[in-house]
Amino acid sequence: MKVAGLVLALASSAAAFAPASQRSSSSALMGVLDDMPGNTMPIKTFDPLGLATLGSAETLAWFRASEVKHSRIAMLATTGYLVQAAGIHFPGQLSKDVSFESLSTMKPFDAWDAVPDAGKQQIIGLIFLAEIISEANGTHYTKGGDLPTIIFPPIDFSSVDAATLKKKRDSELNNGRLAMIAIMSFVAAANV
Repeated sequence: MKVAGLVLALASSAAAFAPASQRSSSSALMGVLDDMPGNTMPIKTFDPLGLATLGSAETLAWFRASEVKHSRIAMLATTGYLVQAAGIHFPGQLSKDVSFESLSTMKPFDAWDAVPDAGKQQIIGLIFLAEIISEANGTHYTKGGDLPTIIFPPIDFSSVDAATLKKKRDSELNNGRLAMIAIMSFVAAANV
């Protein structure tokens, strides 16, 4: 309780040392935030911590790219968790000592601990490779380029009209936000 009080006191006092020039750019950034995908009803621009006003438009683009990536990962993780909870798993062995069936009976952190080190290195290496590929394509999103996408196989959205594409992007962001909450809830419930 003391630690929580100290953290809150430090966080609230940090605003006293913020430069005054941030005030003028925050209204411009809020205008950019209003035009970004994902601002849907019932809560248009939900930003209780004011993260959208922390930096420049490039910072906001980086936040949005992070949100999209984490949303997609959370949707995959939630789907995987639900499929595994239903008793569906890959047949065979993950390694000579660990079967996929045995992993599906464990809590999430215990299952990760049971994965051999070589498997963990492969997973982290694949994530690193995906990040390098997505960050190195064309003009970077913080410089006005498109948000990173890694879709296998690539999907051509050029024939989709703008209104339908906006609706689908908004749905993806909202579903991803819900999936982030869901996977955190599943993991917390399994480990409490």
